[in-house]
Amino acid sequence: MKIINIKDLKPGMYVAGVIKQTGHIKIKSQGWVKTQKSIDKLVSTGVLEVEIDPDKTIQNGQQQQQQQPPPPIDESIPETVFNPWHKSASIESELTQATKLYDEAKTLQQKAFVDLQSGGPINISAFKETAHGLIDSVFRNQDALACIARIREKDTYLLEHSINVSILISIFAKHMGIERPIIEQMATGALLHDIGKVHIPDSILQKPSQLTKDEFEVMKSHAKYSFDIVLQAQLGKIATEIAGYHHERLDGSGYPYGYKTDELSQYVKMAAIVDVYDALTAERIYKVGMTPVKAFKILKEGTPHHYDTELLNIFINAIGVYPVGTLVKLTSQRVGIVCASNPEAPLKPTVKVFYHAKHMHYVEVKDVDLSNKRVDDSLEAAIKPEEFSLDLLKFFRHSMLP
Repeated sequence: MKIINIKDLKPGMYVAGVIKQTGHIKIKSQGWVKTQKSIDKLVSTGVLEVEIDPDKTIQNGQQQQQQQPPPPIDESIPETVFNPWHKSASIESELTQATKLYDEAKTLQQKAFVDLQSGGPINISAFKETAHGLIDSVFRNQDALACIARIREKDTYLLEHSINVSILISIFAKHMGIERPIIEQMATGALLHDIGKVHIPDSILQKPSQLTKDEFEVMKSHAKYSFDIVLQAQLGKIATEIAGYHHERLDGSGYPYGYKTDELSQYVKMAAIVDVYDALTAERIYKVGMTPVKAFKILKEGTPHHYDTELLNIFINAIGVYPVGTLVKLTSQRVGIVCASNPEAPLKPTVKVFYHAKHMHYVEVKDVDLSNKRVDDSLEAAIKPEEFSLDLLKFFRHSMLP
């Protein structure tokens, strides 16, 4: 696959999807662009970049590879956006790149905290570049970064939480059909949404027990600090509001300003959902992370007073009831990690099995597609990693990450 500028698109090329746009063009199916007229129509509707398959380009009226062509692009409906579940890379190939991006993002977060603590500025261009890279990976195959966001250590929460929120909000926004330039702002704001915690004393930030009322008041001020830092960095209104308002709630019960639903943008409402979801599912030094299903239940209980019901439903659909990276047990008592989502049948993802819960021993590592009718197995429940030994958890991570 190859991403090209719309100006470089020629008749006979095979388009797999729209990558960058200013409008809302939708492509009903992948296929060949037959005429210059259809290309002009894509340009007129705001398409900037598309993904093509060079191996399927038609030249001199002959297809380079002898394959039965799928239906051509529907040129009659210039209204809509490509399938958000489209994947141009396998999870195996994308995991290596995604892991590198994630590690670079952690290093950048750590450097930003050090720079701010020493009174220096943060590298704004680096944060924009990091957000761009994460979004590119999400568009190639969202499962890779979604998996890495689930496989984490409890002692790196402060660094990883913001990266995870950036990844999840990018997936969320992609499924909403939001334009790429706006997703860039959202992802950048998410990367920096907790940057204000640099001004919170470590005694409060790292406290392994419940905060006192006075300590919590100090903690709440991090949102104002984040707002000021991102505003000063001139990263745009969307990024600034996500950084400052992600703890606001629809009924006005949030902080730091007590804004209500009409005062909050859709992007802030999305950030609030993602921020709480990642916090609930995270391992912390003072708490065990929840399973995604339980986190969804708590978020549902918070609608419509705290969170937007429609947006929450879209978010759950975007990452799946059993998100990639979730540890699960099958009815056969085999234990594995969800390694590929299945939008057609959310309860039947692909699971990489590696352990037998009943007999307590490792099994051959292999992918089990639960949607395959020949597979006599099904998903029983999501399980918490702490139910197993440290050695098993190490194996669990090693079996998935490159």
